[in-house]
Amino acid sequence: MKEGNILLEIKGLTKRFGKKIVLDNISFNFGREVYGLLAPNGAGKTTLMRCITRLYNIQSEKIFFNNVCIVKNKDYLSHLGYLPQGFGLFKDLTVFEMMLLLANLKDVDSAIAKPMVLSCVERVNLSDRLDSKVGKLSGGMIRRLGIAQALLNDPDIIIFDEPTAGLDPEERLRFKSIVADIKKDKLIIISTHIVEDVEALCDKVAIMSNNKINVCGSCKEIQDIAQNKVYIIPEERLKSIKGNYVLQKKFERDGNKMLRILTNELQEINPATPNVEDGYICTLKNI
Repeated sequence: MKEGNILLEIKGLTKRFGKKIVLDNISFNFGREVYGLLAPNGAGKTTLMRCITRLYNIQSEKIFFNNVCIVKNKDYLSHLGYLPQGFGLFKDLTVFEMMLLLANLKDVDSAIAKPMVLSCVERVNLSDRLDSKVGKLSGGMIRRLGIAQALLNDPDIIIFDEPTAGLDPEERLRFKSIVADIKKDKLIIISTHIVEDVEALCDKVAIMSNNKINVCGSCKEIQDIAQNKVYIIPEERLKSIKGNYVLQKKFERDGNKMLRILTNELQEINPATPNVEDGYICTLKNI
């Protein structure tokens, strides 16, 4: 990555809670691209995002935005949009009131705050809920409202933590359309367990395990980690698999129960085409 494309730089970031190390000497450069952040539970991805958003205290000279330490940069938060995993603020306010309040907190110019709020709410298909109390919204609507508030003030960095959790298929498609529409010249980090969303949205995939970012590459590069390691077999043929393996998935095909197997051992059948999830699991399991 060329130096001029680096927007956020992490240099040797370690985060502890008591004696427990949650982030272990992470160094990584994020550019103006869409990143999918994949990690098992407890790997530290939410802690990393909270460090980037300054919700957690960090040592100075560890995270830099445009070459300036975020701890010392008073304007940094005005360049940031964040959807946390648990979102549901100000339940007694209406959707419009809450969005206008957050726009004010983000120092949006009062002359454009109202049209910006209306635009962000329209993007997530909640215009008909402007006068509804936040506490009366469904879980999916609250998630969409969280996406809308992250877009306020057109930030340079947007971090989504499980953005499509609780959304129906139509709204997941709407979210993908929003990201495609806004991603130019932005850094977007999407933490999700829905690998399909990563494949559809992300320029790069970063995989965390053991409190570090271990691998980062394009979707094709992550897929290639599992090249010649994926086999699809009928369930009754499982005993014919040679060597150690990981059972990736069970599914049905034409009424037959099938298994998707990951293994380093060459088998007597042709390997299947890998996907991002295969590469992710191979990385975690060291296959």
